Amino acid sequence: MLAKIGLDGHDRGVKVVARTLRDAGMEVIYTGLHRSPEQVLEAAVQEDVDVLGVSLLSGAHMSIFRKLFELIGELEQAPRFAIVAGGVMPDEDEVALREMGVADVLGQDTTPESVVAIVRKLGAEAAAS
Repeated sequence: MLAKIGLDGHDRGVKVVARTLRDAGMEVIYTGLHRSPEQVLEAAVQEDVDVLGVSLLSGAHMSIFRKLFELIGELEQAPRFAIVAGGVMPDEDEVALREMGVADVLGQDTTPESVVAIVRKLGAEAAAS
């Protein structure tokens, strides 16, 4: 599942990623623009996804991921999916995002082949758990 949380209206990159993953044979659900963390988490749980990719270009990634993981902590049962951050984020935020629970951070320099490989690996790990 790919999601755009908050007011970020830049969706070209996430649509390219969606097409890349589909072309690689993966099922992709795109939630569309301007979703709340609650909406995205509810959809990810309902769809039983293996990987949730959140694309952010607004600069609000730290607060949005904090809220997302806060909501996950409130669930009765922890979801088994991996969470990936995508977009333009300062390198120094990657450590903090990983400490929160983000499995990987994919920036604008990540190749399509790398995106596919990372999502396949994380999806297989989530499916096996």
